[in-house]
Amino acid sequence: MTFTFNAEFVDQVRDIAARAGKVIIEVYNSPFAVERKDDKSPVTEADRRAEVLILDALRNELHTPFPIVAEEEAAAGTIPEVGSGPFWLVDPLDGTKEFINRRGEFTVNIALIENGEPVLGVVLAPAIGSSYWGSAFGAFACVDGETKPIACRPIPEKGVIAVASRNHRTPETDEYLAKFDIGEAISSGSSIKFCLVATGQADLYPRMGRTMEWDTAAGHGVVRFAGGTVTRIDGSPLTYGKPGFDNPHFVVKGKPSVS
Repeated sequence: MTFTFNAEFVDQVRDIAARAGKVIIEVYNSPFAVERKDDKSPVTEADRRAEVLILDALRNELHTPFPIVAEEEAAAGTIPEVGSGPFWLVDPLDGTKEFINRRGEFTVNIALIENGEPVLGVVLAPAIGSSYWGSAFGAFACVDGETKPIACRPIPEKGVIAVASRNHRTPETDEYLAKFDIGEAISSGSSIKFCLVATGQADLYPRMGRTMEWDTAAGHGVVRFAGGTVTRIDGSPLTYGKPGFDNPHFVVKGKPSVS
């Protein structure tokens, strides 16, 4: 099954993310409790409220009949069969630790998957006034109200700019980065790391640790349509709809260097 959508559809998904972002900021700017899920990861009222809004909008406003795999529903045991057709991957609040510590580096992630790859990815960082999106209509960023096309930059042979997780950096990550001539290393939270590569502010983002498909799909979509790649460490494609929705280790790269 192939789903055809237009630029207006992309804008509708962006609007859904923006509305979820407003709900999140309402909680962010007020006292809130932090709970623990079964896997010991944190969850707040913002995660739950944003997910309810997104799921309701995807189902009842866009009227897409596709399954939706969303982080909080999955944590509660509600995981639909995605089959071979298109499906949504939703992380209503990626970077909950950043949210709790009020660092601002948290995002709303919405992605549409078809044939195992993202055909639409929307990433919103509501606390810092930035959003990013990618589809067949192009890759774009809106920062402080200004929208412009974005593109990954060719990866230089020397002075590579690497970005790594603030909370999940591992010795394996450092071992991988040692293969490159690193000029600068940036720490960041959530799927903003993908967006740094998509906008040419970074060249490389390796992740040697557990992630779920809803953590990566939206950012992957932005990078894909900005000209970069997201692959397993062995160079094979990172795909979606895997059993359990767990990701292997992966690496995000900008454009290959032109020799």
